[in-house]
Amino acid sequence: MTPWIIFWFVLSVACDVAGQLCFKIGADRLPQGADFRTTAAAALRCGWVTAGLATYVAEFFIWLRILAEVPLSIAFPIASANFLAIALASAVLLGERVGRRQWLGAFLITCGVIVVAQTA
Repeated sequence: MTPWIIFWFVLSVACDVAGQLCFKIGADRLPQGADFRTTAAAALRCGWVTAGLATYVAEFFIWLRILAEVPLSIAFPIASANFLAIALASAVLLGERVGRRQWLGAFLITCGVIVVAQTA
C-alpha cells in the first residue's frame, strides 16, 4: 500500500470519528421523546449535526478516492479501524465507559484490519 493510500485511509477514519462525535454531541442536545418532525427540525438547526453531516460529505469523497485505488474487499475491512478509533474517542473525549468486552472486540477487529492491510 502506498503512503498516499494510507493517508486517505487515516483521513477517512478520522472523518468517521469526527462525524460520529459530532452526531453524538448533537443527538444529546435534541429534544427527548419528541415526534419525528420536531426532532428533525431540531436536528437541522443543530450545529453539531450539521458539522457531522459536512464531515460525512467530505468522507464520501475520500472514500471514493480510496475505492478508485483499492479493491473493495480490502478497503472495507481496513475502514473498520474506525471501531477502535471511535471507542477510544468516545472514552477519551466524551467520557463514556467502554467495557473490557468492547475493548476486546475493538482489538480483535483491529487485528483483522492489520491482517487484511498486509494483503494489499
